[in-house]
Amino acid sequence: MMRRRQFITLLGGAAAARPLAARGQQQTMPVIGVLNPTSPEANVGRLGAFHQGLKEAGYVEGENVAIDYCWAQGQTDRLPALAAELARRRVAVIAAAAATSVVLAAKAATQTIPIVFAVGEDPVRLGLVASLARPGGNLTGINFFNAELIAKRVELLRELVPMATRVAVLVNPADANNARTALKDVEAGARAMGLQIQVLDASTSREIDAAFAAIARERPDALFVIGDAFFNSRRLQLALLAARHAIPTCYGSRDFPDYGGLMSYGTSITDAFRHVGVYTGRILKGAKPADLPVVQATKFELVINAQAARVLGLTVPDKLLVAADEVIE
Repeated sequence: MMRRRQFITLLGGAAAARPLAARGQQQTMPVIGVLNPTSPEANVGRLGAFHQGLKEAGYVEGENVAIDYCWAQGQTDRLPALAAELARRRVAVIAAAAATSVVLAAKAATQTIPIVFAVGEDPVRLGLVASLARPGGNLTGINFFNAELIAKRVELLRELVPMATRVAVLVNPADANNARTALKDVEAGARAMGLQIQVLDASTSREIDAAFAAIARERPDALFVIGDAFFNSRRLQLALLAARHAIPTCYGSRDFPDYGGLMSYGTSITDAFRHVGVYTGRILKGAKPADLPVVQATKFELVINAQAARVLGLTVPDKLLVAADEVIE
């Protein structure tokens, strides 16, 4: 119920999903364009953090800034058109968080409107910025992921399921850059620990069901879910299917243990969204993206759902219990 109340408070009214063309053009306050690959419901806590960051920078929606929300509703192919619409409207800043595909769509739509991103890959390698210290163009933001983080997640999964030898890896091929990079890192981490991996693709809810049907047939020892905005929007489905098929599963976001998932380790995406809000506000005040260094995420969270572990018949090692930022009973 807490999430529902927060959702109503945060998104009730203008923020919910009014079509861009229907929103009043009489506003004199600056307009932020928020581009997201999923839905409002999947981003309640993260949007709250984004608003908190804006507030820290001196901006409150409806008081001194307006926001156009563009939701792709899980349809990645809609992102270029949504980004082009925001560019056509000449919003003051585009906040493009949650997926590499979102940032690339925004970058392709404009070379002049400032873009604040949150990405899980190296923004220099992606061609988003010239360097982390001096981005040099119209993009800046936060980098919330690195190869060491994936390797650590593989290690944690092995510690929780020490007898595992075969691990299924669920990836979303619709976000090709993220899938390719993350899978490469998973393969390297698995090799280092002598694990065999089986890659399963899923870009829709039905494909997630199909992936778990394959898991039921192949019976791997554990499942590793690649961090992905679409998967986050389907966190309840993933957690329920993992429980139904009794497969120990490790995720990249703490949202999953909150919904009954076994374990997560990764950057605090909520904190990343707050940083996006702060940088968006600073740009509204006159700062140039070219001069704002890309922030490197420093807040990481290990969350373990002890009840899920008991249902699976797993004993959580004391080492993990001590290291955990939160243990959900």
